Amino acid sequence: MRKHTMGLLAIAAASSLVLSACGGAEPGEPTGDDTAAAGGGETIRIGIKYDQPGLGLQEGDTFTGFDTDVARYVADKLGYAEDQIEWVETISANRETALQNDEVDMIFATYSINDERKELIDFAGPYFVAGQDLLVSVDNTDITGPEDLEGKNLCSVTGSTSAENIKAEYAEGVQLVERPGYADCATALASGAVDAVTTDDIILAGLAAAEENAGKFKVVGNPFSEERYGVGLPDGSTDTCEEVNAAITEMIEDGTWEELVTANTEGTGYVPNDELNPPTPDECE
Repeated sequence: MRKHTMGLLAIAAASSLVLSACGGAEPGEPTGDDTAAAGGGETIRIGIKYDQPGLGLQEGDTFTGFDTDVARYVADKLGYAEDQIEWVETISANRETALQNDEVDMIFATYSINDERKELIDFAGPYFVAGQDLLVSVDNTDITGPEDLEGKNLCSVTGSTSAENIKAEYAEGVQLVERPGYADCATALASGAVDAVTTDDIILAGLAAAEENAGKFKVVGNPFSEERYGVGLPDGSTDTCEEVNAAITEMIEDGTWEELVTANTEGTGYVPNDELNPPTPDECE
């Protein structure tokens, strides 16, 4: 990966619990000089999900969820106020493309760090470690883990690796059904078109707790992977990565991380794996 230099980190004054979002270059400004975290630009473009209750959800002009709250905190530390954030919908299938095409400066979108993606982009973090699990109808007693999906219909979001992981490692005969968003998978589950939905446990907990799904679904509660959520950055963003990691570390140490997790999963019964969380950010490459 190419390495670049950039300006010094601009630290904004401490604000409220939910602070501003993650740093990047000004719109249209080249990222080749790794200027994303220099601060002081007019706006910062942050890619998030728009359809994940508890993580990244758009409701009118309001954006809520753990990912958006973490993004706000990091961006504040990079010198960007709340009103300087430009939220950009970034679906799973287009995340690498959005970074490569300079459509966003950073991505906070339940973006699991893996080696294949690191060939194309950089990651800061992780800032959270989830576990892949299953969402089923509340009265379903047949599916207790991925091995029970043989011959079943399983929904996941286009571009996600979750369902492919199950097919490769647990149930070769599972029938994969892709939908553009997790809300679409929940609709398919409610109608009986699929038997289960798979993704990370914290996402499933958010879906189950959504008002329109109350009492319909349950999370199996048998996680079978580690999904390390990172901050997606353009390739060559070593200095930006280091500054984002410093902000994540501060967020964990000052207690904000725990408060944000609790605030965004309250009422779901979800408890993060305390052997994996809070995580320690990786060294930047």
